[in-house]
Amino acid sequence: MRHHRFGPTGHDIPVIGQGTWYIDEGHRGEAVDALRIGLDAGMTHIDTAEMYGNGASENVVGEAIRGRRDDVFLVSKVLPSNASRIGVRAACERSLKQLGTDRLDSYLLHWRGSYPLEETFEALQDLRAAGKILSYGVSNFDVDDLDEALAIVGDGELACNQVLYHLQERAIEHAVIPWCKQHGVAVVAYSPFGHDDFPDVYSDGGDVLEAIAAAHDATTRQIALAFLTRDNAVFAIPKAARGEHARANGEAGAIVLDADEIARLDLAFPRGPQPQYLPMI
Repeated sequence: MRHHRFGPTGHDIPVIGQGTWYIDEGHRGEAVDALRIGLDAGMTHIDTAEMYGNGASENVVGEAIRGRRDDVFLVSKVLPSNASRIGVRAACERSLKQLGTDRLDSYLLHWRGSYPLEETFEALQDLRAAGKILSYGVSNFDVDDLDEALAIVGDGELACNQVLYHLQERAIEHAVIPWCKQHGVAVVAYSPFGHDDFPDVYSDGGDVLEAIAAAHDATTRQIALAFLTRDNAVFAIPKAARGEHARANGEAGAIVLDADEIARLDLAFPRGPQPQYLPMI
């Protein structure tokens, strides 16, 4: 598994982590097992949020990491409706309780809402001073949002920006990734396989993926993860419903594509023009 520095946190973490959006509470045992197998495969970065299943995802993660908390880089997110100075603190305490831990390695604003960023960042800084969180960041922030955040907190404060990024949605390559690299902010790709729209094996892009996967004795999803994390600033957090999927995701962290393979994928999945608004789901 490749590791890179996670923004200004001082931590080197695996390029492939574990997402938990739409985790299946109805198959809790399988979900817990998949997360634990993912940890065994080296995917120690686990991402969750208070929104996911109204806390159910955090509860599942808490069970999965019980007895292994010190091995995990644990991230959760606060809803914008809770992003007031008082609301952030209360939301964090709820998340800590659900997760069964006394701290988060990073805590993110899920997306922008109506509360002023100054108020939200003050609350996050209060939590860091209290040891409840070790770093903080944002999610679904475009460059103008990032500029505003930087003007408030300054360089060296934001740990990451978690954004939508997959083979068929590469908008963040235009401006968001360059901005984050310039300011030392990690980029975390959520939904790295797309949202029910992974390239079809019979498509032109699917053919390219299949050919490169065969050359690496890998799966097409592993190649997709390797492509997305080709830049040292980018991490990916795929979700795995079953242990074998988690193990496969972890193995993708060791794959390094050569320049020709990257060029072929770049051509097969063009990033397209820069959109007016940052895509998010």
